Amino acid sequence: MTTIRPTVMVTGGAGYIGSHAVLALRDGGWDVVVADDLSNGRRETVPEGVPFLHADIADRAAVEPFLREHQVRAVMHFAGSIVVPESVENPLRYYGNNTVATHSLIASAVASGVKHILFSSTAATYGAPERVPIEETDPTRPINPYGSSKLMTETMLVDCAAAHGFNYGALRYFNVAGADPQGRSGQVGRGSTHLLKVACEAAVGKRAHVDVFGTDYATPDGTCIRDYIHVSDLADAHVAALEQLIAEPEASFTLNCGYGRGFSVLEMLDALDRVNGTPVPRRMGPRRAGDPPQLVASNRRLVERLGWSPRHDAIEHIIGTALAWERRLPETGAS
Repeated sequence: MTTIRPTVMVTGGAGYIGSHAVLALRDGGWDVVVADDLSNGRRETVPEGVPFLHADIADRAAVEPFLREHQVRAVMHFAGSIVVPESVENPLRYYGNNTVATHSLIASAVASGVKHILFSSTAATYGAPERVPIEETDPTRPINPYGSSKLMTETMLVDCAAAHGFNYGALRYFNVAGADPQGRSGQVGRGSTHLLKVACEAAVGKRAHVDVFGTDYATPDGTCIRDYIHVSDLADAHVAALEQLIAEPEASFTLNCGYGRGFSVLEMLDALDRVNGTPVPRRMGPRRAGDPPQLVASNRRLVERLGWSPRHDAIEHIIGTALAWERRLPETGAS
């Protein structure tokens, strides 16, 4: 039986992960529309011909007519604030942009007949886990407002799905990295704090060095360990998750998105040096607020539930795509 594919609205579709989801959907033949306030995204990232709404997702007066006009029945929700240290310094901004704004988006979706919501959640919901790899059933005890704001949204989805007849998928990302291998999109970000983005900027001369935050963690080399997933593999997981939501409209799920292996900060920088061919200067510093020592996913459920398998998981490939994108940015006028 052929599954009917609904029109999908991608919030934050002009941003880093959202733009890759748009590419994956379009490559798969889906009808896509994008909503983004362009606070972090770039309008030129949205492919030509994709209907675009320049608005905050909390603006129901703008979002609801857009959903109805395009008969949207599925939403991939990426819009929000994502910088952990910033969330510690300005928690109200994070509860506003992530939790309160998503409350408005869910209300708009319910009012407009949306049947499926796929939510961009995070491994930060687990806080500092007692074990790795982390299972979806492990305790959720966020240690920063960013993780708390996302966990609150997951709770809203559970309750609202039960009350309003839609289903949802919450995908808990680990560390997203890399860029579209075809060079169509990548991470731009203003003042990014992501390790690989910052390191690639240093590699191409946009920064003088890379800061390493904390060398005294209880890890083999003293630096934080993270599970890095290529952004295109993550986008493919979103498409597979959406297909699952449509195929089983009574079922919702929460899934980790990672490879099930971790690399320390120093291991990632060593790998970048190999790919780049020239060492990138490092500056060791104190720990950064809100950073847990290790975050590594168990992706067993992701693989079993969605039949997903990675295509871009070699760490040198992840770094290579990120570095190639960073080298292209001056040519496109980005910074």
